[in-house]
Amino acid sequence: MVAEAKVLRVNLSEKSVRVDVYGEDVVKQYVGGRGLAAYIMAKEVDAKVDPLSPDNKLIFAPGPLSGTSAPTGGRYNVVTKSPLYRLYCFHEFWWIFWSGA
Repeated sequence: MVAEAKVLRVNLSEKSVRVDVYGEDVVKQYVGGRGLAAYIMAKEVDAKVDPLSPDNKLIFAPGPLSGTSAPTGGRYNVVTKSPLYRLYCFHEFWWIFWSGA
């Protein structure tokens, strides 16, 4: 099985959309949404970028078990450079669905 990650890129400044594909080497080294988002931030965003500039990125990244029936598998991360702390921020969200009587 070949692992790959498809990333939908939406550029609001240019009003464009494209799909990038990361290969097995990147996917295995940076597992999950948080790992891949950290890879993209480190590779594409300068550490000195102004957090409110268009050069900063806002990444929504699903976890490695999203779309499966694994318990708490519906996690995703929102990643950006914070304007408050001027550091990269990772916020993890997850949904729990259950049926109760």
